[in-house]
Amino acid sequence: MANKLLENKIAVVTGGATGIGREIVRELAESGAQVILADRNTPLGEAEAKQFQTKKLDVTFMQLDISKIDEVKDFFHNINKKHSRLDILVNNAGIKINAGKVTETSEFEWNLTLGTNLTGTFLCCKYGIPLMEKNGGSVINFSSGSGIKGSYNSVAYGVTKAGIIHLTKTVSLEFATKNIRINCIVPGLIDTQQSRGSTGSKELFEKWEKGIPMQRAGRPEEIAPMVAFLCSDQASYITGSLFEINGGSLAQ
Repeated sequence: MANKLLENKIAVVTGGATGIGREIVRELAESGAQVILADRNTPLGEAEAKQFQTKKLDVTFMQLDISKIDEVKDFFHNINKKHSRLDILVNNAGIKINAGKVTETSEFEWNLTLGTNLTGTFLCCKYGIPLMEKNGGSVINFSSGSGIKGSYNSVAYGVTKAGIIHLTKTVSLEFATKNIRINCIVPGLIDTQQSRGSTGSKELFEKWEKGIPMQRAGRPEEIAPMVAFLCSDQASYITGSLFEINGGSLAQ
């Protein structure tokens, strides 16, 4: 059981029903937070929240598609109505479409990726941060190594993840004097259903693993503790920063 670093904190984790997001929900809840698991997949989100509740963890589900402005507005309005504040916002939800080169990427794929990854993160910051202005808080955005270096056949994804890095730095400056800290996690290849699906084959996934200095993909539980730390008072002087968790991939 984790230390109660986040006792009585109100936390939102988007994309919390699967993969890295689900592990973050567990980590924050075990650290004492009241966690709202937000996901667009209602049946799965409800089922996962119930699983956490059977383990005596304070997790509730709320449906949210971060790409839809009205849903985001209503979501944070309801958070404010119920809790009157928000202490932690983890912007984990996102999609990845390997659509090919820029000349092969359709406008639909481009708009869908930007609308979810970059605009969705922007909207959650825009409507979530005001709930932190009274008492302070912590926002954790999620980028990718593709946002730092170029990657083949995923131009829209890479651009959104680069945008999230700049969004993090800019917003961190805007709220630095209000005790609201905004940081960014940059995971490498993490062994999740989404990551395996985006590679298209077991063989390609294993090939990618061999290109990592540590010779393996990361695990969701190797991401979640950093999130909990950054959301705690132990990280009170950390804002506007990137944290690479990638087995050495970006050291090459």
